[in-house]
Amino acid sequence: MKKSYLRLVRRTFRTLRHRRLRHRPWWRTLTRPIFHRSLWKPCRDTVANGLAIGLFFSMMLIIPLQMIWAAVVAMRFRANVPFAMVACWISNALTSVPIALAQYRLGEWIRHNIALPIPHQIAEAELKIPGLGTLNASSFALGMVISGVVLALCAYPLVHLFSAILPHHLPVRRALSGGRPARLGESDVR
Repeated sequence: MKKSYLRLVRRTFRTLRHRRLRHRPWWRTLTRPIFHRSLWKPCRDTVANGLAIGLFFSMMLIIPLQMIWAAVVAMRFRANVPFAMVACWISNALTSVPIALAQYRLGEWIRHNIALPIPHQIAEAELKIPGLGTLNASSFALGMVISGVVLALCAYPLVHLFSAILPHHLPVRRALSGGRPARLGESDVR
């Protein structure tokens, strides 16, 4: 598992640093934050953060290009970028319809059982779908946000449990010392 992960990371770096692209200033500006080693090296805390970010964005079905948003947020919060991007694959062409229906039902249940103040414009928006009837947009939006938050919160105990059971696959690493994070290719400072 570790060898295939490292092979994936090397291939991705080679692709991002292709000789046709690396000399262009706009490409260097876009990819410079990606090359920090701490964003790619798996350890318990960065994987938990990356998985939480990816699971949250996987539940946001109305956002296009979920993987790119997850990668940008993972870079910003110093989380593991590959885990954030892979977690977005939960919502795909096969699973998006059942996820959307579950989110709608969750939102309906919360709206009817818990009195949450919802803006008037969102509460009035409805969709008429043949075969299903009229669906309220606020129920879907509420279910989408709550399911994303719940899945993101579930990522932390799962990753910490996995790290406790199999510490050689997902070790606990100390933060790198110094002012800036090390880049791939530089030695670890411990």
